[in-house]
Formats: sequence, C-alpha cells, structure tokens
Amino acid sequence: MNSPVLRAAAAVWVAWALCGCQAVRRPSLGNGFSVVETNGVLRVSHGSTLVSEYHYADVSRPFLYPLLGPDGVHMTRRWPQEDVGGEEKDHPHHHALWWSHGAANGADFWSEVAGAGKTVHQSFTQRGVEGSGAAEKAVVASRNRWIAQGGKVVAEDERRMVFHAPTADVRQVDFEITVRPVGGPLVLGDTKEGTFAIRLAETLRLKRADKSKGGTILNSRGQKDGDTWGKRAEWCDYSGPVAGPHGMATYGVTIFDHPANPRHPTWWHVRDYGLFAANPFGIHDFEKKPPGTGNLTVEPGQSLTFRYRVLLHRGDSQAVPLEALYRSYAAEKGRK
Repeated sequence: MNSPVLRAAAAVWVAWALCGCQAVRRPSLGNGFSVVETNGVLRVSHGSTLVSEYHYADVSRPFLYPLLGPDGVHMTRRWPQEDVGGEEKDHPHHHALWWSHGAANGADFWSEVAGAGKTVHQSFTQRGVEGSGAAEKAVVASRNRWIAQGGKVVAEDERRMVFHAPTADVRQVDFEITVRPVGGPLVLGDTKEGTFAIRLAETLRLKRADKSKGGTILNSRGQKDGDTWGKRAEWCDYSGPVAGPHGMATYGVTIFDHPANPRHPTWWHVRDYGLFAANPFGIHDFEKKPPGTGNLTVEPGQSLTFRYRVLLHRGDSQAVPLEALYRSYAAEKGRK
C-alpha cells in the first residue's frame, strides 16, 4: 500500500472502526471475493454471501440486481426481477442499479417503452478478483453499444464496477463509465430521466403507500428529504428501515459524485418513492431554466467519463463518517 491516497483511505476506515463509532463489533463477512458466470449473469460473492449479480444478456440495459448490503439485506426493490409482494409495481424500467439516459441524440435509453433504445453488451474486458486480504476486490468491466430504434448505433461505453468490503458494516461499489460517440456528435439531452440510478428497497421510501415510517434523505449540503430533489451536492444518502436477519433495522445507501466528473457537483434526481439518481444533465427540470440548458455534446474523438462510489452501510447517515470518506474518495485519481 504505497499510494498516499490508499494509505489515507485505509486510515479513515481504521480510525472509524476503532473510535467507538460502531456500537457493536461484528465478525468479518467471510473470506474472499468470487466472480462466477451462471445463466447469462455474473454472480459476485464475498465468502458464501451474495453481493450482487450483473445482468447483461437479453436486457434493455445492463444492471446490477440484487444489491445486497451488510448482513445480506436487500437494499434495492426486488420487482420486476422478483415478485415478493408488498412492493409498488411502478416504473418497470427501474432495475436495481444502472446507468442510462433519457435523451441521447433524441433517443430514449432510460425507459423501456416501444421505440426506446437499448444498451447492448458486447464483451467483457475484465471479470475476476484483484488484490488479497483486506485489499481484495471483485472487478467486472465490459464494453457496450447504445442502439437506437432502427439499429442506429449512437454511442458506445466502457464500464467498470469494483466491489469491496472495507469493514463488516459497509459494502462498497465503485462504478466508472466512459462514453464515446459513434458516427457523429453525441448530444446527451436536458432531461431529468437519468442517469446513474438506484431503485431502493420499498421500506426505504421517504413516502410509503401504507403510511408507515420510511426513510430519510440527507445530502452533503445539509438539505433533507424533499428539499434534496434537483439540488446539487457532492454526495447524497438515503437511509431507513430494511428487513434484516433479526427483523427491521436501519441501513442506508450513499452515492459519492467524484469531483472529476463533468458538472460536479451533480444534481440529484432523488424521489420520495425510492428512485435515487445522480443526473448532471436535467437543468431545465431541476432549475426551471430554458429547455436544452443541460445539453452536453461529445464530439467525435472525444469521450466523457463519470465515476461514482456507492456505500451500503448499517445505520443511518450519522453512523458512517460520510464526509471523511467522501474526501478520501475525492482525492483518488482515475485509472490511466
């Protein structure tokens, strides 16, 4: 661990683990990551515990489902992949965790309505395990094409997902995507329908259909709940009750927006029904500016890269040193 950034990140985790911020010391999650391909999905596990599955075959866009937090709890809605009852069946295109956009050269890659575009898997560039011991991580990387109605390819991307378990109380997913135009300029249009998104477990919703107590939202600027929608912030956290191994307990999901991302800090398309998305394009919707204000054009030969870190944690937003962990992440450089 020669990198100063890695040493700083490790120091944050160690200090948190030892300072008494955890109410209870818990055993490790198991020994070792694994990545196994089964029936058109890549299954990522840590020890004997499933972390997530990457779905890439015969889908409208690649996505991670399920997304399991500490104790193996479901942090994302299970429908439409599974029907376990008690969940709203709105927005069938919300598949756990994904990256897509509602206006790419005029084509809709966000929804799954008739005429919508598809993000089609081409190949894997990496799938396996890196490092050892506490530094061990699972890596899934792939190439994809964005194909609009009629078969026109408007863009391609390379994405990389890194899974880590820095402590027993936290699971971590790093997501990096580089987008390139194909056949001419790529205009990522001004719409709230995007972009890096998670559909959270039903019980985490800020507003629940049964009127019972749900979750809470907090961003890095101190804004809470409904006041976070359409606001800019370095990070955002959505925490609340989730069914755990011993009944309902508090868990949370935090997304960090890396400072190297275009238009950092991003706007947050975070809804009271459990949609949780970072969207740097929807300025017209978020700030009521003229249509097209949020358009971003990528010229041929150029590219855009976005990086995010997702923390799945026990407890609410105060149980994890989010600001310190964000500063550590912000100091990390992208891969060359």
